[in-house]
Amino acid sequence: METAVTSGAKATLLAEAAAAHPLEACGLLLGADGRIDAAVPVRNVHPDPARHFELDPQALIAAHRAARAGGPQVLGYYHSHPTGPASPSATDRASASGDGRIWAIVAGEAIGWWRDAPDGFEPLPLRVVPS
Repeated sequence: METAVTSGAKATLLAEAAAAHPLEACGLLLGADGRIDAAVPVRNVHPDPARHFELDPQALIAAHRAARAGGPQVLGYYHSHPTGPASPSATDRASASGDGRIWAIVAGEAIGWWRDAPDGFEPLPLRVVPS
């Protein structure tokens, strides 16, 4: 299945990362059938948000409940690297679960797209589609 992201979701990722700088932004990637329709900002509750991210667990639970009720599915997560590349860091690799979800990592104007595969992160080709 091809993975796609809407131009609006991509714009949200870039805007949220810029607004959060120098801290890490984070949030959820929502959609269905391999298409990311929305990037939803979530509060970063990590004690050191300049170097790490942790999604607010209440927002994550609410998104999963909404999905079970027929809303958009949680396809993955995003966060920013204010001073690093748009690729998984050692911390990202250590905290990954191998659940197959999509990770978007924003660094400046670049977005790296990754699949959290059982054997580690894999680059994820995707195309941008109109919102």
